[in-house]
Amino acid sequence: MTTVLSVCNQKGGVGKTTTSVNLSSALAKNKKKILLVDLDPQGNATMGSGINKNKLSSTIADLLLSEVESFRDILLHSDEGYDLLPANQTLTYAELKLLEEKERENTLKRKLKDCLGIYDFVIIDCPPSLNILTVNALSFSNKVIIPAQCEYYALEGIASLVDTIEKITNSVNSKLQIGGILRTMYDPRNNLARDVSDALKKHFGKLVYKTVIPRNINLAEAPSHGVSVISYNIGCKGALAYIGLAGEIIKRMRKES
Repeated sequence: MTTVLSVCNQKGGVGKTTTSVNLSSALAKNKKKILLVDLDPQGNATMGSGINKNKLSSTIADLLLSEVESFRDILLHSDEGYDLLPANQTLTYAELKLLEEKERENTLKRKLKDCLGIYDFVIIDCPPSLNILTVNALSFSNKVIIPAQCEYYALEGIASLVDTIEKITNSVNSKLQIGGILRTMYDPRNNLARDVSDALKKHFGKLVYKTVIPRNINLAEAPSHGVSVISYNIGCKGALAYIGLAGEIIKRMRKES
């Protein structure tokens, strides 16, 4: 059975793409078959996977607009050990065209239904906004991972996203659940970071992953080399955190099955 995970937060700069790439790599290292779907027109997950977004002949945009017949027509393989459906700025045009279609919120689900059963996990890197692309991701997903930077506005942003998830659940995808809230860019020396972390745990309880992603220079440097932090420096705190997150997610899935 394939688990479809959307990594989603309408706020940018919270570690969404970093989580998508590094979780995909960590799960692949756990011998899981992974498909990473870059659904962000910025194409950062594509670049972070070692693929030049500016030299692509076809992307996820072509699949959404039926310019190609199958997801296999745009499928790439990353040296990180996972498969990738890449994106670049052409996805912005696809987003606009989607708004003209009937049942537009289920387009991604229709286009990727054939990948179910092939992969253990499909991980979708959502754009940093609650647009039609994000709605498509949530309509297709079983679970949502919400990266939350431990800062002042984190709780307000997550509350808004949870409200959106509830609306999706009540309208187009009754199976959608919050998989977990992931604390990112955490610095234990920062009083505010500790306070926000405690508030997240108090408010959301067991939904908050035990794993915490620290502020780590290796996490910041790895994307510029087109690799995950696990390939860049497997012994650093950032790599160990994402390896731990992968283990925690696998453990949660086993308990639920």
